[in-house]
Amino acid sequence: MDADGTTPPEVADKLGKYAVGARIVLGGARADTGQTPKTTVWTKNKARLYRYEPEQPKEHAVPILMVYALINKPYILDLMPGNSLIEHLLAEGFDVYLLDWGVPGDEDEGMAFEDYVLDYILPATKRVLWTSGAEGYTLFGYCMGGTMAAIYASLFPGEPLRNLVLLTTPTDFGPEGTGLLGTWTREEYLDPDLLADAFGNIPHEIVDAGMQMLRPVHNYVGTHASMWERIVEEKPMETWLAMNKWVNDGTPFPGAAFRQWIRDFYQQNKLARGELKLRGRKVDLANITCPVLNIAGEKDHICTLPQARATTDLVSSEDKEFLVLDAGHVGLMTGRGARQSLWPKVSGWLAERSA
Repeated sequence: MDADGTTPPEVADKLGKYAVGARIVLGGARADTGQTPKTTVWTKNKARLYRYEPEQPKEHAVPILMVYALINKPYILDLMPGNSLIEHLLAEGFDVYLLDWGVPGDEDEGMAFEDYVLDYILPATKRVLWTSGAEGYTLFGYCMGGTMAAIYASLFPGEPLRNLVLLTTPTDFGPEGTGLLGTWTREEYLDPDLLADAFGNIPHEIVDAGMQMLRPVHNYVGTHASMWERIVEEKPMETWLAMNKWVNDGTPFPGAAFRQWIRDFYQQNKLARGELKLRGRKVDLANITCPVLNIAGEKDHICTLPQARATTDLVSSEDKEFLVLDAGHVGLMTGRGARQSLWPKVSGWLAERSA
């Protein structure tokens, strides 16, 4: 403090920047996310099916139904204006829908994959067709949502399913390709029944901690180092705030689905082996014959390349492409290169197959 009792400008500036960072660390990041205008066209339990309002007249006859994972929230697909795959697809003349699972309550702990695939995705596809007036649709799945989309496509192949887009989607959970996550979920280390019996739905804090521990230095140290760097050097904070909010905005993992995800997928690899059944119906990815765009991130530590690459070999489609981008699991969608790589690739590939 100066002799006259005032704080020097440079000190006030440093204190102000410190206050900004402290508020984020203590109170969490705040950002306006998922801002693209939309309307709800169908509901069931906690789930909502949204139709996004087009920015221009529809140019493509085939609508897109997006399906995200059961954990975290789907606004990663519509993070913020200027950083939104959904916004991009609308600008390219597509009719876009999103199935939002919502936040499960204690009464939903018995929800399993057969419930989500057969009782939610199936009627959602019918509502998309009814609302759009289209004769076919594209199914777009991201992460676990892609796994569910692939399962659905195998059970309901052919028309009206026109295209299948899978983004960082694991289908082969063999131990040689699942990395550290596969090691942690081995039967001798993890009993999913114990967790599900104890909690019902698995709290998102437990799931988040597991995901962050896959890269602890980056997630626990690097994230905040990046925050302070941006604050001190007065770099733009909007995208960082939106991403940090999303990362920490998880949802509980429904207990029954968690049991299946660990035991049937990670521990027993039933999907790739053709042994997975939903209500007695065998799931065989070889049933899929529609065009498939399968995209993976070379730096993805959650869905590794072997886990995603297997889909291309398992499906029977003649028109199929496996694309590897130089990005991680989330950076592939919202990182600096997404506008130049992922978004135009998806819209261009679909434009050729959505007449």
